[in-house]
Amino acid sequence: MTMKTDDLIEQEHRYILQTYGRPDFVLERGNGVYLFDLDGNRYLDFVSGLAVNALGYGDYDVLKAIEQQAAQLMHVSNLYHTVPSTRLARTLVESSFADRVFFCNSGTEAWEAALKFCRKWGHTSGGRHKLIAFHNSFHGRTLGSLSTTGQPRYQEGFGPLLPGIDFADYNDLSSVEALVDDETCAVLVEPIQGEGGVHVATDDFLQGLRKLCDDRGLLLAFDEIQVGMGRTGSLWAYQQYGVEPDVMTLAKALGGGLPIGATLMTQRVADALQAGDHAATFGANPVVANVALAVLDKITADGFLEGVARNGQRLRAGLEKLQQRWPERISELRGRGLLQGAVVTDRPGADYLADFREREILVAPCGADMVRFLPPLIVDEDRIDQVIDVFDEILRQS
Repeated sequence: MTMKTDDLIEQEHRYILQTYGRPDFVLERGNGVYLFDLDGNRYLDFVSGLAVNALGYGDYDVLKAIEQQAAQLMHVSNLYHTVPSTRLARTLVESSFADRVFFCNSGTEAWEAALKFCRKWGHTSGGRHKLIAFHNSFHGRTLGSLSTTGQPRYQEGFGPLLPGIDFADYNDLSSVEALVDDETCAVLVEPIQGEGGVHVATDDFLQGLRKLCDDRGLLLAFDEIQVGMGRTGSLWAYQQYGVEPDVMTLAKALGGGLPIGATLMTQRVADALQAGDHAATFGANPVVANVALAVLDKITADGFLEGVARNGQRLRAGLEKLQQRWPERISELRGRGLLQGAVVTDRPGADYLADFREREILVAPCGADMVRFLPPLIVDEDRIDQVIDVFDEILRQS
């Protein structure tokens, strides 16, 4: 049955829990780097499903992976071995620091698993349980993830939160050192704080955390849910820092648009866990795992990540020119690769999002004062230049 935009939005308001503020159009289909709504409008997508749709929309290999695996085996649960899950685990291990992988269904589930694994390891290493997270971080909406998220506005009304979690200042190693005690088992950090305002960790900070954890016998856990899978121009963000974590979480782009989460770990972490310690009914779903293999195959193909890095530099250079032209309106630029944010000072960032939508471009929110750019990794130079030109037009006309 064909529905009109107004009718569908009215039903959405009636039947769906209103925890989101959505603009007044209904997306119907996608192709490449474009989305189309029910009224036939085309939008250049610089949100990519919040860094999920790394290969855009309608990628042939992703669709083929879905079709082939769905026809062969859709779901059997983790009671049984399946081919795609084992192949995906091997691919992730061989392309990273990790020795073992746990599969689940989302980023927040992957982080919940990481918290349990860190605490179980701490329990077997002297009964330690305390975790150190960071102010301004974001790790998800479930209770454990929320408890390690350093933004009180997300936590209000959901207490009491999990105990045993302290918060340090991002990019301030001394604030971490001050919190470590004999009960600390792990330090939890995002190489780039995405939802917290696109704050990029310095090399010295992450290298210092690695040394601190080694010296004090702690685990170092990285949240690469948004910044992994090529977003920063390397397959994993940690590869740009010369450090390796003990635990790392993935999701978003790994599934190419389908839900998946993964928690990667070294063998010494895995050794603390036993059968029955954790589970996920839909984890390593054969269809999603097969898609993830297709996504990884494309992202790791010759020249792909070099193209992401090159286009990330082009996007940043364009934003820098705008900042030089409009210093009273763009106070700061933050980001790496194809994750970039512009801090606007003349009016709320949401106003800019609406201005971009009026010009049929979708950009991402990030707090009250930032315009965030998260295009599919397949974006080309012309589309980047188009977004920069439109941003310039908005700044001139506002």
